[in-house]
Amino acid sequence: MTDVPPGRSPPPASRRGAIIGLVAAVALVLVGLLVVHILGDAGRLQDCALSGRTNCAPVDGGSTHDP
Repeated sequence: MTDVPPGRSPPPASRRGAIIGLVAAVALVLVGLLVVHILGDAGRLQDCALSGRTNCAPVDGGSTHDP
């Protein structure tokens, strides 16, 4: 450990490593959620197709006609 002269406080510890670790953990969680969502959609589409249906494509909920 470094000797600190009397009357002086030790320098504050850097939290850069902890912040980088936190950002990395959050990024991994977000990527994991994205992968789960994508694989879930693909699984539902495969289940639909393997059950013999022909209208398995997702339907767009937006209106396509002008009033």
